[in-house]
Amino acid sequence: MTMKEKLTIVKVGGKIVENPDSLQRLLDDFAHMDGLRVLVHGGGRSATALAARLGIESRMVNGRRVTDKDMLEVVTMVYGGLVNKNIVAGLQAAGVKAIGLTGADMDVIRSVKRPVKEVDYGFVGDVQRVDAGVLCHLLGQGAVPVMAPLTHDGAGHMLNTNADTIAGETALALASHFDVTLVYCFEKKGVLMDENDDDSVIPVITPELFRQHVQQGIIGGGMIPKLENALAAVAGGVEKVIITAAEELGRGGGTVIKK
Repeated sequence: MTMKEKLTIVKVGGKIVENPDSLQRLLDDFAHMDGLRVLVHGGGRSATALAARLGIESRMVNGRRVTDKDMLEVVTMVYGGLVNKNIVAGLQAAGVKAIGLTGADMDVIRSVKRPVKEVDYGFVGDVQRVDAGVLCHLLGQGAVPVMAPLTHDGAGHMLNTNADTIAGETALALASHFDVTLVYCFEKKGVLMDENDDDSVIPVITPELFRQHVQQGIIGGGMIPKLENALAAVAGGVEKVIITAAEELGRGGGTVIKK
């Protein structure tokens, strides 16, 4: 059996890419990483700021943005344009052959509009499929895909799509082609044993340890869905998932989620 080539998918939140200093640090660290790479980014606060300047109100429900027609125009401009191209230009300056993509480009990620249940989130996409072949081709050409949190439905409509989901689904799609490590950059150094102690990083989480930590109340809140996604990725063939701080990228810290 031939060894699969290593691929690292790094997901960074809007907070990091929207601040010029933290963005520069991230781009330098990302440029110095070994092997094949993909970067997935958010950009929510920039979208909220531009919407406000245009007089468009941002509505959130359960921490998720409601994307009406006006807001869809804003997120398409901000995520696919401003934020994505800033990152791409920064990576070129660091010697990385980056290419910015939304899900619509080369039909790389196809989604379906989220069905209306209790809440109508508007033009929000739930990922249906990721075209691994397109990404493999780009990676094979020495390109580094930089993926914005936008997809499309195949019928001409863009859809706002959660960046964590894009990173996870992309990792799963590429897991049969590469030895994939998925890195979620986060404000803290990892998953913490004690949320008031930034150095209390839990080094490894397995499904069994996850269950124990949740029962004991060590892990709670918004970290539960993040870890459930991470464990699902590992169960689906991703080699490992790392949750770490952006400034620790490539330095071997953080919490490792594995089987």
